[in-house]
Amino acid sequence: MERVQLREISVVKKDGKKELFDREKITRSLRVALQKRPVGEDQIERIVNSIQRRLESLGETEVPSKVIGEIVMDVLADLDKVAYVRFASVYRNFREAKDFEDFVGTLGDE
Repeated sequence: MERVQLREISVVKKDGKKELFDREKITRSLRVALQKRPVGEDQIERIVNSIQRRLESLGETEVPSKVIGEIVMDVLADLDKVAYVRFASVYRNFREAKDFEDFVGTLGDE
């Protein structure tokens, strides 16, 4: 299936490097986070579409990777808490069990 992209978006990585936005990277990340969760492929596709639309609506040609990560986390926080924690553990680079405990402790605040 072809998709129309309203504008070309470059992703600015933490190290300053830029690369073209690749929706497949978000799709893969969501699939991993949502593995064995009650979310189907069609719903993942809709989520990726909505994330891409949000990015395009920013009106920027360059978007920091941190902004994209935060948008994905927002979506997952509303959709599935387990997937949210899974994604956050990679995105926020949890290194030990205490990192998980601290993060999960904040879930009650939301």
